[in-house]
Amino acid sequence: MRNHVDMVVDHVNKNGDSIEEVNEHNRIDKALYQSDMILSEVQTEEIIQEIEENAENRAKRQAMNLRRYPKSRWPNKRVYYSYVNASARAVMSFEQAVKDWSNATCIDFYQNDTGILQAYPKPLQINNAQKIGVSENPRIIVTSGRGCWSHVGYIGKKQQQLSLGRGCGTAKMASQFNKQSEASNNNYNLTYDYGGVMHYGPMSVSKNRKPVVITRDINYMPTLGSPMISFYEKLMMNVHYECNDCTKETSAACQNGGFPHPRNCMICICPSGYGGDLCDRRPDGCGSVLKANESFQSLVDTVGVDTIPPGRVQFYMCHYWIEAQPGEKIEVILDSFSRGFQVEGCKYAGVEIKTGSDKRYTGYRFCSPSSSGTRLVSTYNVVPIITYNLRRPSTARLRYRSIRPDTDALESTSMPVTSTPLPSS
Repeated sequence: MRNHVDMVVDHVNKNGDSIEEVNEHNRIDKALYQSDMILSEVQTEEIIQEIEENAENRAKRQAMNLRRYPKSRWPNKRVYYSYVNASARAVMSFEQAVKDWSNATCIDFYQNDTGILQAYPKPLQINNAQKIGVSENPRIIVTSGRGCWSHVGYIGKKQQQLSLGRGCGTAKMASQFNKQSEASNNNYNLTYDYGGVMHYGPMSVSKNRKPVVITRDINYMPTLGSPMISFYEKLMMNVHYECNDCTKETSAACQNGGFPHPRNCMICICPSGYGGDLCDRRPDGCGSVLKANESFQSLVDTVGVDTIPPGRVQFYMCHYWIEAQPGEKIEVILDSFSRGFQVEGCKYAGVEIKTGSDKRYTGYRFCSPSSSGTRLVSTYNVVPIITYNLRRPSTARLRYRSIRPDTDALESTSMPVTSTPLPSS
C-alpha cells in the first residue's frame, strides 16, 4: 500500500493548485472547517453530534440532510447574489458556475444589489465573516477576500459570503456555494462518484502532503478533486430541489443514463461523453467517431492554446467515441500525457476515458506521464474519450483496439506509481 499513497504532483499556480493549498498559503486554513467552510452555530452543533455518533467519515461535500430539509434549500428554487469588491476573474468564475448549475437544474439565479449591508471592510477578510447581518433579501455576497471559502448551504435570512481571492479563479471553486458539511449530507441513494466537483482531493486537509483518501480502484486517484460538476451531482441537485415537473408522458426517452431536462422535458441532461437531445450520440464540437478493429490504432489529441484569453474559466474540450462491433469490448492503453499538469483532480488539463459499467459515472482521468502504460478494458462496445485543457496545450497519446469478450486477461491494469517528486514548474 505504501507505493499507492506516494503521489507525484506538479506545482502550477504559485498561490496553490487547490482550495486547501490556496487557504494554507493565505494562512487562513486553520480558521475554517475542513479548510474551506464557515459554519453557523447550528451547523457546528450538528457536526459535534455527528462526531459523537461515530458516523462513517466520508470525503465529500453533498446535499443537505433531511433533518433540516427543506429549510436548507434556497427558497422557491431561487438563489440571489451580489458582488462586493470582487475581482473581474472572481466575477467571471462565479458567472460560469451560475451558468453551469442553471443549465443543469431548475434553480434560478438572480443578481440583486439592493439592500446590501455595507459593514464590510475593503477587502473582506476571513475574520470578518461573522459580521453578517439579517437582510430582507438573503443572498450570496461574492467577494475577493483572502483565500477561497464560503458558508455552508443556505443559512437563512442573512447575507452569506463566498470569497474568491487570488488563486481561486476557477468555476470549481466558484461552485462551492453549493457545498455542504459532512454532518448535513445526503446521497439520496445515488452512486458515490469520485469525479464530483464537491469531492475533496486525495491530499486535502492532509498534514504531511500524503493522501488521506485512497480509492479502491487506484486508477481513480488522479480524478479526486475534479474541476467539473459531475453528472451524479447534477442529478442529486435536481432531486434535492425537487426538479420533477417532467412526467413520463411528456418526457424524452433519454439514452445512456440521461434524464429529462427540468426546463425542457423533451431533451435530456447527459452523462459526460454523451450528447444530442437523447444522449445517443457523440457531443458536438471537436473530436470524431473512431472505428476499432483487432489491430491497435493510435489517437493523438492536442488541446489548448498558447495564449489563454484573459479571464477564461471554461475548458477547451474535445470528445471522441471509439466504437467496436456489438458484443465486442475495447482495450485502451494510455501511452503518454504531457508534463507539467499533474495536480489533484487534473484541474488544468487531462484525458477522461470511460470504460466502466455505469455510463453515468465519471471516467478515469489522467494528467501525468506517470500514468503512461495504464491499460483499460471497456464494458461496452463504445468508449467515450474526453480531452480538456484550461492552460497551455497538452497532448494525450492513446492506443485502442477491439477485443472479443472471451479474450484472456481482460482485467484493466493500474497505472504505474512512483514516489519521486517532480520539480516545480
